[in-house]
Amino acid sequence: MNITFEAPDKINGLMTITLESADYQPEVDKTLKDYRKRANIPGFRPGQAPMGMIKRQFGPSVKVDAVNKILGEKLYEYVRENKIQMLGEPLPSEQQEALDLESDQPLTFKFDIAVAPEFEAKLSAKDKVDYYNITVDDKLIDQQVEMYQSRAGQYEKAEQFDPEQRDMLKGDLREVDGSIEVADAVLMPQYMKVEDQKKLFDGCKLGDIITWNPRKAYPESDVEVSSLLKIQKEEVKDHEGDFTFQITEISRFVKAEVNQALFDQTFGEGTVKSEKEFRQKIADIISQQFKADADYKFLLDVRAHMEKKVGKLEFPEAILKRVMKNNNKDRKDVEDFVEKNFEASIKELGWHLIKEQLVAAQGIQIDDNDVKQVAKEAARAQFAQYGMSNVPDEYLDNYAQEMLKKRENTDGLVDRAIDVKLTAALKNVVKLNEKDITLEDFQKMLQEK
Repeated sequence: MNITFEAPDKINGLMTITLESADYQPEVDKTLKDYRKRANIPGFRPGQAPMGMIKRQFGPSVKVDAVNKILGEKLYEYVRENKIQMLGEPLPSEQQEALDLESDQPLTFKFDIAVAPEFEAKLSAKDKVDYYNITVDDKLIDQQVEMYQSRAGQYEKAEQFDPEQRDMLKGDLREVDGSIEVADAVLMPQYMKVEDQKKLFDGCKLGDIITWNPRKAYPESDVEVSSLLKIQKEEVKDHEGDFTFQITEISRFVKAEVNQALFDQTFGEGTVKSEKEFRQKIADIISQQFKADADYKFLLDVRAHMEKKVGKLEFPEAILKRVMKNNNKDRKDVEDFVEKNFEASIKELGWHLIKEQLVAAQGIQIDDNDVKQVAKEAARAQFAQYGMSNVPDEYLDNYAQEMLKKRENTDGLVDRAIDVKLTAALKNVVKLNEKDITLEDFQKMLQEK
């Protein structure tokens, strides 16, 4: 066996592997003997079929399998031992000559290999990177307090409809010139799309009868009208006339008061005992959330800083395009897909290679516990979106375990765990150019990016 590797321009690699029959024939003979022992061929007892017949029937495919196995093992072994940073998978070379696999002559295989460009990515205290401290002001805390009040709020009976409130009307709905009758129909006029229909309900009281037109109130939503009238969507066109609505009940949404009951419901019984502590707890939660956002922006800025510092990287584009096409060969639009996405793919590949060096330089390693912790934080953030800030750890653990069971989640969580550790490490390496910023300005800045 002979293996050579050439990469004159350092990025377009050509590996040549020449196999002698002695390299694969022992494996072929062993496999054919096993086939003979197990072969069930008419006219011969099991294991007694002539070897010549076995070779004629199975020899070619067994030889191909043996050759492919040796090629794969030796190729990757060579790459590993010679520390070749290969991008993607090796591809049969366009320089490959036709092979006669039935001959005992040496077989020469050629593979095109995309090699990562050589560069150095280093950071030190001489590198300055922005770090944004998002300020938590009273306005943000007030908004969060109001959100908790709304989540803990409830409907109470009212005597008169107020269009400025989240009032809900219940009543009997009847078609003026038709047969539709709906008892205990529910309306929230403030969500009607047409102003003159909405105003018909202003100031109405219990027992009032309002004549209105559902089709005019919701001109663009047959679904909403059909749901209200309890009919099929296709039938709405047959009921575009007026209806009466006699009000039997008015319910008004009332936000919860800021008191101990709200504190206990939000953060658990006895966790906070005053409005001051309540607001401080909210401020702490917001600060923690903002820290994750600030760290995310910091890593984006590290990326921009490093891409500029490293400069343009040269890649073996022709080979990488072939790799990309091969990875997406089941797509009907594979050619267009590669052309549209190749530039972005190369940009991400460049950052991946830079990040690999930064991770190695900081000695960062992750284990199952790191990945689980990231999954728990992701679960905590999801619950927080629904105002659930005191979810017990056991529930977060279970939720995280379910996330980790799905392969499509695992790769992203591993990457996230690496980013978390890398961010923490780099904040102690570079010089932080700290800046205070409001949430509004921070969000604008991210949108602009």
